[in-house]
Amino acid sequence: MGSESLHAPRERISRRTLTIHHAIVSIKEELDAVDWYQQRADDCEDEELKQILLHNMREEIEHAAMALEWLRRYSPDVDEQFRTYLFTEGPIMEIEEEAEHEEALEDLGLDPAAAKGGVARPAEPEGKARPARARRATIGSLKAKGKD
Repeated sequence: MGSESLHAPRERISRRTLTIHHAIVSIKEELDAVDWYQQRADDCEDEELKQILLHNMREEIEHAAMALEWLRRYSPDVDEQFRTYLFTEGPIMEIEEEAEHEEALEDLGLDPAAAKGGVARPAEPEGKARPARARRATIGSLKAKGKD
């Protein structure tokens, strides 16, 4: 059975993209189920049924978390973003600004880790340092691109 949410003809989509699509659709379905169980539990007047609904909700959260972890392991792009934003402290937008600053330093050939110490040094020669981060499209960069 095909997915209703494919945005290109299935025969033109790579197996890898289709596999990622399966995971994303499953995650969306699990999170929808979390929402449904939460709403039903909030509306339920029977305490025993409410506890069952909340138990079911937590099971759906577990399923979503497992699929998210699979997606992180399977997709380097997802892994990079999760490592940037998940399980962090402080304002999320400050983390975004710091990530963009590090990306700008990398674009200039400077080592972001060295710059944190106050001195921006040239990045290690290719092959010695960690792999370069993929250029991220953000809402701001997409808006700026549309103005050109």
